[in-house]
Amino acid sequence: MTSQPTDSPTQASSLTEVEPYGVERIPDEERTASPFDLFRVAFGGANTFSTCVLGAFPILFGLSFWQGLAATVLGVLAGALILCPMAVFGPVNGTNNAVSSSAHLGVHGRVVGSFLSLLTAVAFFSISVWSSGDALVGGAHRLFGLSRGPLSYVVAYALFAGLVLAVCVYGFRFMLFVNKIAVTSATVLFLLGAVAFAGDFDPSYAGSFTASADAATQAMFWPSFIGAALIVLSNPVSFGAFLGDWSRYIPADAPRRRVVGAAFLSQVATLLPFMFGLATASIIATKAPEYVDPAAPDFVGGLLAISPSWFFLPVCLLALIGGMSTGTTALYGTGLDFSSVFPRLSRVRATLLVGVVSIAFIFIGRFALDLVQSISTFATVIITCTTPWMVVMILGFFTRRGWYDPDALQVFNRRQRGGRYWFTHGWNWRGMTAWWVSAVLGVLCTDIPGQFVGPLGDLANGVDVSLPLSLAAAAVLYLSLLWLFPEPRAAYGPEGARWVRTKEAPVPPVTGAAEHPALTDALR
Repeated sequence: MTSQPTDSPTQASSLTEVEPYGVERIPDEERTASPFDLFRVAFGGANTFSTCVLGAFPILFGLSFWQGLAATVLGVLAGALILCPMAVFGPVNGTNNAVSSSAHLGVHGRVVGSFLSLLTAVAFFSISVWSSGDALVGGAHRLFGLSRGPLSYVVAYALFAGLVLAVCVYGFRFMLFVNKIAVTSATVLFLLGAVAFAGDFDPSYAGSFTASADAATQAMFWPSFIGAALIVLSNPVSFGAFLGDWSRYIPADAPRRRVVGAAFLSQVATLLPFMFGLATASIIATKAPEYVDPAAPDFVGGLLAISPSWFFLPVCLLALIGGMSTGTTALYGTGLDFSSVFPRLSRVRATLLVGVVSIAFIFIGRFALDLVQSISTFATVIITCTTPWMVVMILGFFTRRGWYDPDALQVFNRRQRGGRYWFTHGWNWRGMTAWWVSAVLGVLCTDIPGQFVGPLGDLANGVDVSLPLSLAAAAVLYLSLLWLFPEPRAAYGPEGARWVRTKEAPVPPVTGAAEHPALTDALR
C-alpha cells in the first residue's frame, strides 16, 4: 500500500496551502494516495447526519421498520454495485470523471458530466447544510434556549456553508484531513446514539401498511417501497461524478480490484448512518408522531424531541462534523470541474460560485418550498440522469479494454480542437444519444407517490420502474450504436475493441490554443 498523504511532514504542511491542481493530469510523483484514502473520503462523505435524514425516508413513506430495512439494504447494495466501477477512471487517467468522459461523449460532450456534478453538488450540499443547520439550531434551543426563528436558521446555514466553502477552497489535502477525522468521530457518535436510543427502539414498528389497512393504503405499498429504495440508492449514485476527483491521486499501477473494492465497501459501510436514521425515525413515529406527519415532516426536530438531554451535544457534534464531510465532498469536485468548463474561473472562484448558487437554493428550499419534496425530487432527477451516464462510461471502459489517451482527454481544457476523441465536431453522438434518451425515459417513467410523478409514471400500475428501464435502455442503446456505427479505430488501444466493431479513420490534428503557463494558471 502506498503512503497516505497526511502521514508525512511535508504533506501535512500542505494542509494550509491552496491546492495547485485543476483538472489537468496529476503528475505521477504527486499521486501518493491509496485505495484506503478513497474509502475514507467516500465513506466520510456519507457517514453523516445527511445520510441519517435519507435513512428516515422509508418511515416517512409509511413502511415498517423491517420493510424499511429491506428497502435500505436493497438501495445501498444496488447503488454500490452501480457506483464502484466509476472509481477506476481516476487512477487510469489522473483526472476527474467528467474529463475522462470525453473518450465516450466527445471533447465537448464531457460537459454532461459537469452538469451532473453540479446537480449533485447543489442537492447534497443543500441537504448537508439543511440537516446540520437544523440540528445545531434545535440543539442550541434545547441547551441554551436559543430562539428557533428564521434569523437563527439563516445565521446557522450561512456560517456552516462558509466553513464548508473554506475547506473546499484549500483543496484535496484539507478535505482528506477533514474526512479522516469525520470517519472516526462520526462512527463513534453513531454508536453512542445506539446506546442513547436502545431502550426506546422497537423493531416491531408496523408502519402504515398493516393487515388492517384499507385497500387504497395497501395498494400504495410497492410504490412506497420502491420509492424509498430509490431515495437510498441516490446516495451512492450521487458519488458517480465525483469518484475521479479523489481517485486521481491514486497511482496508475494500483490494483484496480482494490480501487473498485474500496469504492464498493465505502458505500456498504454507510448502512451505519442509514440504520441510525431508520431506527430513530421509527422511534419518532411512535413517541412523537407529529414530527413524521407527511404534510410537514421534521426528522431533525423529532430526533431532538426524543433524545435524552445528555445526547444533545453529541447530536450537534454529529451534525457539524458529518455536515462538513458531506458538504466538502459534494462541492469540491464541482468547483474543480467548472474551472475547466469556464476558463476565466479559477478552481477557487468556481468553487465559490457554485457554493453561492447552492446557498441560494438552500434558502429557497427551506423557506419557500417543501423541504422533503425538494430532496425527493432532486434525488430522483440525480438517479435518472446520472445512472445512464455511468452505464455509458462503464461500458465504454470495458469496450476500450481500459485504454485511454490522457493527453487527448485534455483537449477541451486547453481550448483546442481535434485529437482521438473529437468524433463529430467534438461530440460523440453515440454516447450522447444513449445517455439523453435513457435519462428522458427514466424521468418520464418516474413514480414517487406524493413527490414526483412523470407522464408515464403509471406504466407499471404505480410501481416506479424508471431505474431498471433507464439502465437497460442505456446499455442496449449504447452497445447497439457502437456496433451499428463503429467508432474510429484510433479511439481504442493497441489490443483493439472488445464486443464492438471499429472503422479506420484519420485522427483530426490538434489545433487551437496551445498549453502555456497563463492558460494553465487560468485552469487552476
